[in-house]
Amino acid sequence: MRNLAQAQGAPHSAISNYQQTVRTHIMALDAELGKSMLQMITSRYDDRHWRKKIEKTLSLPQSGVGDERQQQIFVYLKLHLKAYKSRRADPDSWILGGYATKEVIDQAKFQPHLVGQGITAEDVAFLGTDPGPDIDEAWWEEMLVQWFGAPEDEEAVEPAAEETATEAGTESSPARS
Repeated sequence: MRNLAQAQGAPHSAISNYQQTVRTHIMALDAELGKSMLQMITSRYDDRHWRKKIEKTLSLPQSGVGDERQQQIFVYLKLHLKAYKSRRADPDSWILGGYATKEVIDQAKFQPHLVGQGITAEDVAFLGTDPGPDIDEAWWEEMLVQWFGAPEDEEAVEPAAEETATEAGTESSPARS
């Protein structure tokens, strides 16, 4: 990142401040949740009950995965499980179920260097193993909340901004009359 900033002529502190701001506003999955999420994607793709949830998870931004190695694995799965789109306006569709999905997962497990630089066999050993009975719909919904942050925080900020705008509007109204 530093080389990129120097090449573009931007000061290093500006990029550091931006990265710090992004980190404080995005709550990413921790290593344990990230591992369970990747296990869910790679082990339950043949279960029709989980397909829509897996497609939704693959549609999420990679910034929601906190661990760098798990983020590389997530991006690999996201890129290799994406189906061909005939039109740019079409939403992403995913190849889930069957031999093609298994092939992508096996390729990641047995050739980890294809997933990303620095990825080892230990980093991808858990792919394809079921995360257990604790991973259910309630867990999935909680994972989504963790991915994006608590929605209550955003709602608390919005009314405060509306009140400020309303107060500013009432102050200017008497001056007009």
